[in-house]
Amino acid sequence: MTIREATPADWPAVWAFLQPIMEAGETYTWPRDVGEEQARGMWMLDAPGRTVVAVDADGTVLGSAKMNPNHMGPAAHIASASFAVAPAHSGRGTGRALGEHVLAWARAEGYRAMQFNAVVETNTRAVALWRSLGFEVIGTLPEGFLHPEHGYVGLHIMHRRL
Repeated sequence: MTIREATPADWPAVWAFLQPIMEAGETYTWPRDVGEEQARGMWMLDAPGRTVVAVDADGTVLGSAKMNPNHMGPAAHIASASFAVAPAHSGRGTGRALGEHVLAWARAEGYRAMQFNAVVETNTRAVALWRSLGFEVIGTLPEGFLHPEHGYVGLHIMHRRL
């Protein structure tokens, strides 16, 4: 697997798995009916943000991550990121590889920490992955997320020093 900068030509492959993930409404705080153009603007970031794709040897896009400052001004030293893995390619280490890549990027860019603002507590695979990469839950917004199956569930704020 290779992780590289995303290009405009990658967007159709990313949208092909991002759209159903958003529509399912189980893991992101985005509108479930987000349109393609709005989603492209929210995912394909310009500097100081960055968007990458993970591809296999055949060039198939397995997943993507976007990384960016979490805050502005005197809090701009805290990074954040979002991740999406194509369901057809889950379980192959793509999420872990993207997470490790994002952490390395944040360190190289001089960030002092990374914070995820809204990790849905029922997304247990993601919570376990982030914990295994050194993140801790520093707070949970009770009933902060309306899950289509589980009803109101908590949103974790996860943090890791770099």
